[in-house]
Amino acid sequence: MKRLLLLLPAFLILLSNCSSRKKADLFVKNARIYTADSSFSIADGFVIKDGKFLGVGSSKTLADLYDADSIVDLAGQSVYPGFYDPHSHFLGLGQVLNQADLVGATSYDEVIDRLKMFHQKHADILWLTGRGWDQNDWDDKTFPTKEKLDAAFPDIPVALMRVDGHALLVNSKTLRLARVTAGSKLPGGEVVLKNGKPTGVLVDNAMQLIKRVIPQPDLNDKAQMLLAAQKVCVALGLTTVSDAGISPDEINLIDSLQKAKKLHIRDYAMISLGEPNLNYFLKRGPFQTDRLTVKSFKLYADGALGSRGACLRRPYSDRPETGGFLLLGPAELERVTKLLYASNFQANTHCIGDSANHLMLDLYGKLLKGHNDRRWRIEHAQVVSPDDFWKFGRYSIIPSVQPTHATSDMYWATQRLGPIRVKGAYAFKDLMKQNGLIAFGSDFPVEAVNPLFGFHSAVARQDAKNFPAGGYQMENAVDRKSALLAMTRWAAYACFEDHLRGSITTGRQADFVVLDRDIMTVPNPKIRQTKVKQTWIGGERVF
Repeated sequence: MKRLLLLLPAFLILLSNCSSRKKADLFVKNARIYTADSSFSIADGFVIKDGKFLGVGSSKTLADLYDADSIVDLAGQSVYPGFYDPHSHFLGLGQVLNQADLVGATSYDEVIDRLKMFHQKHADILWLTGRGWDQNDWDDKTFPTKEKLDAAFPDIPVALMRVDGHALLVNSKTLRLARVTAGSKLPGGEVVLKNGKPTGVLVDNAMQLIKRVIPQPDLNDKAQMLLAAQKVCVALGLTTVSDAGISPDEINLIDSLQKAKKLHIRDYAMISLGEPNLNYFLKRGPFQTDRLTVKSFKLYADGALGSRGACLRRPYSDRPETGGFLLLGPAELERVTKLLYASNFQANTHCIGDSANHLMLDLYGKLLKGHNDRRWRIEHAQVVSPDDFWKFGRYSIIPSVQPTHATSDMYWATQRLGPIRVKGAYAFKDLMKQNGLIAFGSDFPVEAVNPLFGFHSAVARQDAKNFPAGGYQMENAVDRKSALLAMTRWAAYACFEDHLRGSITTGRQADFVVLDRDIMTVPNPKIRQTKVKQTWIGGERVF
C-alpha cells in the first residue's frame, strides 16, 4: 500500500501530461523542411489538424506536445511548401491533352507526321487540332504555309496553335469554312499573306476569325479536361495553379468541381477581359473560397516575341518593316484600368515587348501614383527598357514572369531584338530588386508544366540540356532561396493568398510537397531530374 502511494504522484503527472497533449490529424517527422516563412527557417517536423499546419518545428518537441492519428516518417527527405504556378492555363492544359502534341517538332515534316499518327488514332474527329509548333526550332525559320497541310489533309479542317498561343496555322479547308480571304482583317492581328493570298497563318486577334468556327467543348467536356489537367499537375508538385483568362461559366465550373471534392487543386482564376465579363464581375465583386480566388482581370497589351506580335519601341532587328502591334489600343487599355482601379479587382496585363511594358507601366503608375497594396501585375515583363525598371518599385507593380521563357527563347531572342535591347529581356534579378520579390510561373501549356524546370532556368539560366555552358545572361540569374520563394510565398502574395498558404507556417493551409532530392543543394545539372514523391493539399495526400 505504501509503495502504491509513492507511485501515485508519478502516475498523476503522466496522466496530466497525456491529457494536456493536443490532438492532431497528421504528424510528419524526420524531414528537412524548407518552410519559406519570413525567416526562411528549416524545420524537421510539423503537425496538421483540419487541413492546416498546427505546429512546425522540432520533431522531438512536437512528439511531446501532440497526439496524431497518423504519423509519417520521411527519413530525411526534403519537404517544401506546395508549389504555385501564378501564371498558367489550367483549363488550357486539359484542352491540349485532347489534341495533337507538336511540342519539340524539329521540322514542318515532323509536324505533318505527328498529325497523321494522331489522326489515325482519332479517325472519327471532325476537326484536327494541335498545339506546340515553333518555326524557330526548324532549319527554315520562316512561318510555314498551308500547302503541306492541304496535301496531307485535304478533306478535314486543320487548326494548329503555335507554341506561344499567339499564331494559328490552318489548311485551305479551314480558311474556306471561316471565309477568310486576303481582305479579312481584325485590329491587333494579322492574316499573313504571300503573293496577295492567305498563307494559312493568322497572328493574335486575327485568330478569332478561325476560332469562331471551331466546335467548342461543352461544360461536361471541360470538367473532364480539368480533372485530367489536375492529374498532371499534382504529380509534379503543384498545389495551386492559375487560369490566366477564363469565362464566368468556366469559373463557376471550377468552383462546383472543388465544392464537390472532385477538384482538389487550388485555382487562382483571372477573368477574361470583355464587356459582359466586366459588367458581371464589377457588380459582383471579388470572391475567395478555400480553393478558389477570383480577384483579377486578364488584359492583353500585345502578342508574343516568337511570332513577332510583341509590341516594340523600335522595329524588330530581323524584320525591320514591323515593330509588332498592340492587341488593344491605348485608350481602351486606359479605360479598362480606370474601371479596375475604381473596383477591388487586380489588373494583370500580358506585356511582352518593351513598348507594351512601357505603356502599361505608365498607365498603372498614373492610377496607382505610389506605393500601394493593389498588387497589380505585369504578366511576362519579358522585354523591358532599362529606363522603365524603376516603375515596378515606385508603383508596387509585381513582375509575374516565366523563367523557362528565357531558356526557350535564348536561341533566337538576340536575332529578334539585337544585342543591346536583349539585355533588358528576361531580366529576373533586375525585376526582383524593384520590390524585393518576383512571382515565377510557367505559362503552361506554352511551356512545360513542371515547376522545377522553371526553378532550374531561373538559377542556372540553362535549358534541359544544360546549355549554354555557364548560363544565359547570368547577370540576371537568381539565387535558390529567391527562386523557391518566387514559386511559393511570393507567388501566393501575388495572388492575394499569402495569408492562406505559400509557406509551412502555423495556421496556413497544409499544402506541401516531398521531393526525392534537395533542390536547394543538388548540383544545377541534377535539378531537372528531381522527382516528386508526394503531394499534399489541405492535409490530404493527392499524389
